[in-house]
Amino acid sequence: MYSYKEKYGEYLSLFNARLEKFYADTRCEPRVLDESIKYSLKSGGKRFRPVLMLASAELLGVEAGVIEDYALALELIHTYSLIHDDLPEMDNDDYRRGKPSNHKVYGAGNAVLAGDGLLNTAYYLLFERCADGKQHVDAAKFMCGCAGVTGMIAGQSADLYCAESGERDADMLDFIVKNKTGRLISAAAAVPAILSGGKYFLELKQFGEDLGRLFQLTDDVLDEEGKFEELGKTAGKDREENKLTYVTFYGVEQCRVFADILLSKCLGLLDGIDGDTSFLRDMVNFVRYREG
Repeated sequence: MYSYKEKYGEYLSLFNARLEKFYADTRCEPRVLDESIKYSLKSGGKRFRPVLMLASAELLGVEAGVIEDYALALELIHTYSLIHDDLPEMDNDDYRRGKPSNHKVYGAGNAVLAGDGLLNTAYYLLFERCADGKQHVDAAKFMCGCAGVTGMIAGQSADLYCAESGERDADMLDFIVKNKTGRLISAAAAVPAILSGGKYFLELKQFGEDLGRLFQLTDDVLDEEGKFEELGKTAGKDREENKLTYVTFYGVEQCRVFADILLSKCLGLLDGIDGDTSFLRDMVNFVRYREG
């Protein structure tokens, strides 16, 4: 009998096996670089993005051995972004996943280098896969675009700009969320489509972007109402740092309405995809109703 929790655990075990191989194969010098990189990678988290990528791949018939390096590269990029996001010059957060942030343990300089190292290693993995053919080149290019100056970095920059300038604009808010959060989640769903020859690419790309918006909506509400024990990071930081978020712009109750709309939109996109989408549907519901 199908169980979302058990199926999630299967994907997670598959990804963790690839991650353990990465730990074993990676020995950085000096030691502080090795430790700081692995500290953040090993700090936990649900591995939501790689699990989504593995699930999307299985739905489309892409073998795990084909997709696992992309899932690893995606998690390395995500982890680098969290390390940099916590820095005093960015969101200035002392905790991540219930533990001291990387810069609180290793210093700001080493945290920057750890993040840079993770990003460059992710690109190295993607470049290696490019030797496998055009579909891999297209998949790597798409992922790099999602992480770069027309993707996540653009969203991060707009996020900082609005916090510093006090600008409040619905279009800018949508730009921030689409790029800062949505693009990597979109990559998790769309890269398997590219590797399958373009099967359901537009549907899964849009699904990922909308799921990213839903993820951020929930995150913004949790930042407003959650507790450190549930979040693993400091609550109330968005308002304290003058962030432009769904909650600070629309308020909590309107955010819940938007979340329900996005929930329906995500499920509707899955209606147009042949195959067993049960797990992806359950992921959408998990994102909508998560508590941490």
